[in-house]
Amino acid sequence: MKIYDYFRSSAAYRLRIALTLKGLSAERHFIHLRRREQSAPDYLAVNPMGLVPALETGGRTLTQSLAIIEYLDETHPDPALLPHDPLDRAWVRSLALAVACDIHPVNNLRILNHLRDALGQDEAARNGWYAHWVAEGFRGLEAMLAGDDRVGAFCFGDAPTIADICLVPQVFNAERMNCPLDDYPTIRRIAAAARALPAFQAAEPGRQPDAE
Repeated sequence: MKIYDYFRSSAAYRLRIALTLKGLSAERHFIHLRRREQSAPDYLAVNPMGLVPALETGGRTLTQSLAIIEYLDETHPDPALLPHDPLDRAWVRSLALAVACDIHPVNNLRILNHLRDALGQDEAARNGWYAHWVAEGFRGLEAMLAGDDRVGAFCFGDAPTIADICLVPQVFNAERMNCPLDDYPTIRRIAAAARALPAFQAAEPGRQPDAE
């Protein structure tokens, strides 16, 4: 397997966690997003969306972090990253997608760059945008987690799932952007439990070979 990675990408961070939880290794190729290497023709030939991560395996290329993670879960089922019960599995997916679809896309680098370059928004305005969408998303996610008896040490029970894999990078980024998190005690507790695990620690942005 070969993955295309960038140390600060939330989506790539998710994939690194999943690979490490599964005990899998992959050849890594680094795409520097701030240098716009994702727009280079060579990389667009790999992933026409111009995003990371991407995974090459079996002569095919997979994109989108959750699609890749579910592929890994299906082909390397131990430890499972989704519950067996269909209702529980759908709920865990809903938690993961709340981050991957509702919070992260409006706050990723290309959106922030567009706010700056095309719309003339200064750093304070961009930071305010970021904090607003974190608060909007975390408010709902906190209510979902705090009000459900399936939550344990992690988002579902006492083993990490794709929900935790999505949550931790988003918490990391919120902290990096100085977003207030006091109103989300369940999110903070779960993220702390996950970040204490070696697999989550190994995937941290600052521990990657391309970290700056």
